[in-house]
Amino acid sequence: MNSQIITILLPLALAIIMVGLGLELTLKDFARVGKHPKAVLVALCCQLIVLTSIAFLLCKLLALPPLLAVGLMLLAASPGGSTANLFSYLFKGDLALNISLTAINSVIAAFTLPLIVNFAISHFLQDGQQITLQFSKILQVFSIIIVPVAIGILIRHYSPRLSEKLNKPLRIFAVIFLVLIIIGAIVAERQNIGEYISKVGIATALFCICSLCIGYFVPRLFGINSAQARACAFEIGIHNSTLAMTIALTVLMNTAIAMPAAVYSIFMYIFAALFGLLLNKFAAFTPTEVETQPN
Repeated sequence: MNSQIITILLPLALAIIMVGLGLELTLKDFARVGKHPKAVLVALCCQLIVLTSIAFLLCKLLALPPLLAVGLMLLAASPGGSTANLFSYLFKGDLALNISLTAINSVIAAFTLPLIVNFAISHFLQDGQQITLQFSKILQVFSIIIVPVAIGILIRHYSPRLSEKLNKPLRIFAVIFLVLIIIGAIVAERQNIGEYISKVGIATALFCICSLCIGYFVPRLFGINSAQARACAFEIGIHNSTLAMTIALTVLMNTAIAMPAAVYSIFMYIFAALFGLLLNKFAAFTPTEVETQPN
């Protein structure tokens, strides 16, 4: 892929998408977290501890090549995005909780993502491969995530009308950009793409299924109601693969590391839709749940 596209256009395009994410958030979304502390804590533990552990185990059990293993860990460390909010809306999740989780995840990921990726690099990459998230690159990750989201929040706060006008075009842009970045990564690795899919396809499919199931059933085990559990499932199960791919291509400067996120992008929409349909079908055969006080 052209170096100028990677170093300038990809971060710029991702920044626009993250601004779009910020347009869907308000400061009230952060404050609302206090109303659902149990749901938020359970979801964050699932995302940061359980899923990263599962991703690590998949890398080991399936003996992924080192660069693909780092890519899967990068994907696991990436937060959810606006698409998760859309699925929560479509499949009767607690949208307010979902938006709150997106807001919190966007902030936390700026700190946890470099830690998880550096661990993966130090563990999986040997033979003198010089890839690392040094402090300057950590600042770059922070700026990619936090600054554009903050700009989006400010635009929504000070100019709600402009926010409404920009929301739909930025959503469309996000979808187009995701498709283009996947195509670009595949073209750049066209000689190895078949091998990558054969090696990481099963891992990404299993990771996607685990993310959705853990995101729903673990909160349910903790007594969290179905609507909130659905919000957790989609927030945890639909990772921001665009962010993962952009970091792989621009910060880590390695196309192979972007492959797990590219393959995952193919699975996640299909699996998330099927999962939502199954939840709706299952709900139709169970008694109506009596909503309790917010957790």
